[in-house]
Amino acid sequence: MSAKDPNQDFGANEWLVDEMYERYLSDPTSLEPSWIEFFKTYNPANNSSSSTNNSSTASAPIAGAPRGGTPPTPKAASAPVTSAPVAQTQAPVTSAAHASAPVAPATSASVAPATSAPVAQTPATQKLVRDRSLQSPTPADPIVKPVPVLSTPDAARLEPIRGVSARVVTSMEGSLSVPTATSVRAVPAKLMIDNRIVINNHLKRARGGKVSFTHLIAFAMIKALRQMPEMNAFFGEIEGKPAVGHPQHINLGIAIDLAKADGSRQLLVPSIKGCEDLDFAQFWMAYEAVVGKARSGTLTVEDFAGTTVSLTNPGTLGTVHSVPRLVQGQGLIIGVGALDYPAEFQGASEETLARMAISKIVTLTSTYDHRIIQGAQSGDFLRRIHELLLGSENFYDEIFAALRIPYEPIRWAQDFEFSKDEEINKTARVQQLIHAYRTRGHIMADTDPLEYRQRSHPDLDLSLIHI
Repeated sequence: MSAKDPNQDFGANEWLVDEMYERYLSDPTSLEPSWIEFFKTYNPANNSSSSTNNSSTASAPIAGAPRGGTPPTPKAASAPVTSAPVAQTQAPVTSAAHASAPVAPATSASVAPATSAPVAQTPATQKLVRDRSLQSPTPADPIVKPVPVLSTPDAARLEPIRGVSARVVTSMEGSLSVPTATSVRAVPAKLMIDNRIVINNHLKRARGGKVSFTHLIAFAMIKALRQMPEMNAFFGEIEGKPAVGHPQHINLGIAIDLAKADGSRQLLVPSIKGCEDLDFAQFWMAYEAVVGKARSGTLTVEDFAGTTVSLTNPGTLGTVHSVPRLVQGQGLIIGVGALDYPAEFQGASEETLARMAISKIVTLTSTYDHRIIQGAQSGDFLRRIHELLLGSENFYDEIFAALRIPYEPIRWAQDFEFSKDEEINKTARVQQLIHAYRTRGHIMADTDPLEYRQRSHPDLDLSLIHI
């Protein structure tokens, strides 16, 4: 898709295009050359109504929305006040026509009118008030608390939605036309945690850098998309009839949440292009390059266009799992939840967790366009990601090889129960493993700078701990 195409779609990033367009109108020289070339043929009216990848038309702006300035404050409805005899009770009297007005508290000694208008009293009522004023309060008299004043619509302050927030409103309104469904799957994260520790310790000693859990999950998502290309699709139309589109590449959109100087937050969704041809090292570098450009504000038009699938990670804020909205032009978005112990075990001690073999988990959600993707496909897609994160199909071997880590990754193994008599034997084997690393650990050292290979030795196998 060319940067000069005025009708290309930017999905959730359209608010940024509008913001950049305002900067272009005020000072074109303040933008990158790619933005200047794009805005020479840019038409906001055509862009807001153009179709996305032959999909259905985007929703129009909300009817009746304020065009600017402060909207008029709604006037409170007025109604005549009618006089009514005061009921012979100790409860406060309120008027239905003035529900929003403050109500004076009533006491056991007097009954106050609900409004400023005089209230007619009968002789019986006057005698009741006079008799009650002569009585002293007794413990039997109830204490009537003041009636709280309820908030009414005329007391609210309306503020027009503009800029980024207005674009979010338009995007969310447009996403309502996409019929979505969501699959949820909890994945044990123990193996991912341990291998990430090995990877980052090696990077710290070698070239530097750090691999995050999002890197690993995103790469597993890409490998699953290679196996199931039908998940990398979008809904469109051919001569008014429904159709399914199959992109030539996997362009993975990464949701990046950035905090602005005024305390507000903005969401950018640039994409990594051609992920199907990248190994983990290339993908990791491309990922970090896109995030770096987002934080420095140097993203270009091409960084936002052409996204086919997206990944969002609200788990960094502690969200267990979420159901993100799916924008038009895409058929799939994966949500990553918090990586933590299940809530029922978060109060357990480390010894209890180890004894019960309780692992941290991460919850993945697959939100998909139900017109082109079915629930069985979405569930199978999450199952493949689950198996990859547990090391199937040499997932971690491929990552270690791409990063040139000179030893084998940790393997997934099920724990088993042991008795007290076997505990002594297990402790002895742990001591034996420690001694093996002290005496033969140099066998796994990367001493050949000209040739790369993964080294291992049976005596240095960490699975001995579980024997």
